[in-house]
Amino acid sequence: MTEKKLITSGSKWEPLLGYSRAVVAGNTIYVSGTCGVEADGSVAPDMYSQAKRALEIIGAALAQAGAGMKDVVRTRIFVTDATKFDDIAKAHGEIFGEIRPATTIVEVSRLVDACFMVEIEAVAVI
Repeated sequence: MTEKKLITSGSKWEPLLGYSRAVVAGNTIYVSGTCGVEADGSVAPDMYSQAKRALEIIGAALAQAGAGMKDVVRTRIFVTDATKFDDIAKAHGEIFGEIRPATTIVEVSRLVDACFMVEIEAVAVI
């Protein structure tokens, strides 16, 4: 069995729900679905800002695991309004424009909190 390392963000939801911000298994890092919540608990009112913040949180989790955005091979993006595709593309492209991981964007009817517009997960290989 592959050894696992659990990465935490310190979120109150991690022990309650029973998940980790990220899990390192072998040379692969799986980052959980991440919404753009600020440290003070606030959430930006627009898709672009939420996506940027979610990507910052993902970057921090990867750093704790000894990796970086350059190691990401896959992202999945869940959005509540696909007509805001340009905002998502801009935020994702600013980070991954040269890295170009495999990516999926899916419109969903709602995320866990009505104020969330986007949730992003990532897989990295080191």
